[in-house]
Amino acid sequence: MEEEASNAALPDGFLDFLKANGLDPSIYAESHSTPRYIRLKPGCEGQIEEIEGEIKCKLEKVDWLPGFYALPPDVQIANSNAYREGKMYGIDAASGAAVSALNISPGDHVLDLCAAPGAKLCLVLDILGDSGSVTGVDVSSHRLAACRTMLQKYAVGNRCRLFVADGTTFSLVPMRIHSDPKSCESALEENVTFKEWTSRRPWKERKKAARVLVDAECTHDGSIKHVQKFEHWGWETLQRRVLDAERSDSLTVLQLKLLTNGFRLLKAGGLLVYSTCSLTVAQNEDVVKQFLEENPFAELQAIDGAENWPSKNGQLPNTLRFDPLTSKTSGLFVAKFSKLAI
Repeated sequence: MEEEASNAALPDGFLDFLKANGLDPSIYAESHSTPRYIRLKPGCEGQIEEIEGEIKCKLEKVDWLPGFYALPPDVQIANSNAYREGKMYGIDAASGAAVSALNISPGDHVLDLCAAPGAKLCLVLDILGDSGSVTGVDVSSHRLAACRTMLQKYAVGNRCRLFVADGTTFSLVPMRIHSDPKSCESALEENVTFKEWTSRRPWKERKKAARVLVDAECTHDGSIKHVQKFEHWGWETLQRRVLDAERSDSLTVLQLKLLTNGFRLLKAGGLLVYSTCSLTVAQNEDVVKQFLEENPFAELQAIDGAENWPSKNGQLPNTLRFDPLTSKTSGLFVAKFSKLAI
């Protein structure tokens, strides 16, 4: 009955979209049982009982993802002291898995080509600790401004630069520990750089990244919370943003360009993770397949530790899918590439 009620609440156009992509509409009936997830800042584990008392519920440890905890979906954390004081932040476990797939090592330089709103950047910086550096890129200046605010709140911005730029054309500029105050790398408020990016150096002088994350723009159809917003925005907005064929076609072109540029900025022997919160084959396996055909030095890699994850295999070997029914998380596709020496 719950599944029928959920399907009845979805417009016919969206049900047709799901059917055409082989997606199960019942995933949208899971919205009331899918947990919300938080990540505790390193060093705050000893305050779990205090946090539980404040938000009036138990933090359920996510056994397959270190530092993550599950909460009932209706629990609010925004007004808690722990949240306001930067001791925890919200991030879906599937997104945490995508970051985990990067296998970040101490000292790595990590590039996030679609960085906003910033939770994944915080996780990357938590993993790096006092080593390495991070460059975050996003085409939206207001979303990147929110990203900077988040990094400042969680005090992880001293090794991070943010650039307003098109991720399909962005190129890295060398990281300098002592920045020139007049340069585009100078720090603004707690050392978090936030500037428009312009190409100023020849390619040979630019530094490549050891790890690259491309969490690409998509139709967001795998995110229950995102789809639910259309109940308030109006289902006609869903038609324009998700179901429109031209929109979908332009997204797959964008996704391939983001993946291609991310790989160009990856050093030989480095790792790149491509992810989307769409569950369609067109935005995931088809993009990966075309990318591999065009890039002979790219190789899909098995994701370390994924045998313990509550995910299922994608349609290509070594690709993974999370969804609310299988994983009790938001929907996410994850593929990991290595770059062979040229």
